[in-house]
Amino acid sequence: MQPEHIVLRKPIHPDRTQNREWSIEQVQALLEKPFLDLIHEAQTVHRQYWPDGDIELATLLSIKTGGCPENCGYCPQSAQFETGVKAEKLMAVDEVLRAAQAAKDAGASRFCMGAAWRSPKDRDIAQVSTLVAAVKGLGLETCATLGMLEPHQAVELQQAGLDYYNHNLDTSPDYYPAIVDTRTYQDRLDTLTHVRAAGIQVCCGGIIGMGETVAHRAGLLAELANLSPYPESVPINSLVRVPGTPLGDSDPIDPIDFVRVIAVARILMPKARVRLSAGRKELGEAVEALCFVAGANSIFYGDKLLVTGNPDTDADRALIQKLGLQTSGANNGAGTGVKTGVIATPTLEGQLP
Repeated sequence: MQPEHIVLRKPIHPDRTQNREWSIEQVQALLEKPFLDLIHEAQTVHRQYWPDGDIELATLLSIKTGGCPENCGYCPQSAQFETGVKAEKLMAVDEVLRAAQAAKDAGASRFCMGAAWRSPKDRDIAQVSTLVAAVKGLGLETCATLGMLEPHQAVELQQAGLDYYNHNLDTSPDYYPAIVDTRTYQDRLDTLTHVRAAGIQVCCGGIIGMGETVAHRAGLLAELANLSPYPESVPINSLVRVPGTPLGDSDPIDPIDFVRVIAVARILMPKARVRLSAGRKELGEAVEALCFVAGANSIFYGDKLLVTGNPDTDADRALIQKLGLQTSGANNGAGTGVKTGVIATPTLEGQLP
């Protein structure tokens, strides 16, 4: 089956796109490039746009867990699947502030709040806006992932001080119906449009390892790169196979294929923070190091992603030091020669919705 072509949009970064947009065929050609040539190209782009080579540490707190009515095949928070995740109410302001302060003290520069809603009600937005303002008051960058938004809701969040909104595309437009059918791809694009119009920066990526083909991965990356502008943050998840979800028994992704996706994301979106998100524990230290070489420069940091494991903070700190990397954070470690921070993260969400 031939992949569908992406609808062309005017590019915003002519320094890399050269006044053209990326077709699926062009992106797929990059994904299939000889591995060493691909890594060299990605590293060249990375050094040009990120000469400091720092790694951003971001903390993600699930402020409202479980009970989501959607049927996203990867998500343990769906009410339609038996995964052992119980629905919980929205966390109180003081609980969220304690978590945010702990993250800041340990080195985080961005604090993301996730709620398992399909689309929040206006009263939900009012409550989250209070949380955003409180976290912003600590001097942290703020991010939220709450589901689909209406234009006025995005404006309210922006006025509260929200810096970023996460809303992933998950996969390519043509493969999307195989993953979820309780919302459309256009629903996701509409929310991104509302977020941009409100003046909030975009955090948007996808999940690799859901049974998609190379052409589907190319379709996802082309769709992301052809957003105008492309996202400031691009989280790339390796599917965490949670028992009870439709994708719980999926075959694991080839780690080298995952590194290829990171490299191509860096080439297509040179100014974005490309973030290693869910699935880092399964990838292992050596593959994660390759991802940094390929251009990843942000991680979700903490020892748990809701119901799935994540490399513990000691392991992350050891790897960062072993590779001679530095981190960009609100309170980086001192006296080690390497800027690092350890984040004792509360309950986190796995694959971002």
